[in-house]
Amino acid sequence: MTQPSFATAVLRVFDMSLGQMLWSKRTVFMALAVGAPVVVALVLRTIDEMGVSVLRVNGVRVDGAVIFGGLFWLLYLRFVVPVLGAFYGTSLMSDEVEDRTITYLFTRPVPRGAVIVGKYLAYLVCTEMVVLPSLTAAYLLITPVGGGSIGATFPLLLTDLGILALGLAVYGAVFALIGALVPHPLVAGLVLIFGWEQVALLVPGYLRRFTIAHYLQALVPHAMPQDDTVAAIQALFTAPPSMTSSVVSLTTIAAVALWLAARTVEKREYILDQ
Repeated sequence: MTQPSFATAVLRVFDMSLGQMLWSKRTVFMALAVGAPVVVALVLRTIDEMGVSVLRVNGVRVDGAVIFGGLFWLLYLRFVVPVLGAFYGTSLMSDEVEDRTITYLFTRPVPRGAVIVGKYLAYLVCTEMVVLPSLTAAYLLITPVGGGSIGATFPLLLTDLGILALGLAVYGAVFALIGALVPHPLVAGLVLIFGWEQVALLVPGYLRRFTIAHYLQALVPHAMPQDDTVAAIQALFTAPPSMTSSVVSLTTIAAVALWLAARTVEKREYILDQ
């Protein structure tokens, strides 16, 4: 049987994997993760429609755009994106090993590296099909709170959608590499996002440059908390890179991680437990 080209093999694996991901048990977790911010936005909008002030700072009513920025910052960027990247990215190869289906994939006449690249692309489509509409729904619900205008802040929504898409791509690629390297990748992934990244962002020095969150945060200044104490802490510990360097860094991390993941799958011998 003639071996197809790498691109053709990637598309075949992508087509096979997309349906599996959409109907997997992880999709239930993803729906809960992206549904929670929408529920929060719906509750806040309902309270506002009842004539009750949702949030005040120093006696001044906070409008919906500011509330949406905090929602985007705390729930989507700091929780939903890295957690979905960990749950899906680490499973791209580990699930095949645990289910003993990796043998069937590797006996097909396709390059091994194309398997993980195709599954990675399926992960991107699957997560972005759910996460991006969720963010849009939360924006439409919460922006009018306090007399906010949807039209005036719509460009920020487009920016936020692009940031989420980039974040899912980078975290997915890094966790795909972890899944191809270590035997229990989900544990390692959770330690990375809730351990290493949290600590590195607070420690003075250059450690934060070795985190994904450092570069993602630099892309969303409109969503940064505006409290004076928080701002002072960030000024002390954080020297954010420029938007251009952040995009270049994140793109480079995603490309290198995915390439290393494909190389690892090509070279590694997967031994199934008896």
